[in-house]
Amino acid sequence: MEIAGKFDVKLEPLEAAGKGQDGIALGRMAIDKTYHGDLSARSTGEMLTVMTEVKGSAGYVAVEQVVGTLAGRKGSFVLQHYGTMQASGEFLMLAVVPDSATGELVGLSGKMIIHIDAGEHSYEFDYNLPD
Repeated sequence: MEIAGKFDVKLEPLEAAGKGQDGIALGRMAIDKTYHGDLSARSTGEMLTVMTEVKGSAGYVAVEQVVGTLAGRKGSFVLQHYGTMQASGEFLMLAVVPDSATGELVGLSGKMIIHIDAGEHSYEFDYNLPD
């Protein structure tokens, strides 16, 4: 199945475990999201970031636990993020962590794409659920 919708996100800086050197900035953020549409859910998680001295070059990893309803089925699951950004574009990959789903979502697998246009966040979620 493939669904799409919008989400609201709040990122709050947290104390990073380490400090970057030689022009590298390390960061850590708390994630708080609300998903709208066929995925009606809240999520919380953490993000680790790195920014280089080159404007626009950065990377991040994150995990978030999503709790709510997906296509009418209640439960939770974990999304793992991996992303890099540079002047020529970005690469973002979000995937459901295997065996992380609970409740009516047990067996969920899938990948999500995030879009940010003019400050608005949206998602495309391509997923599979057992019958």
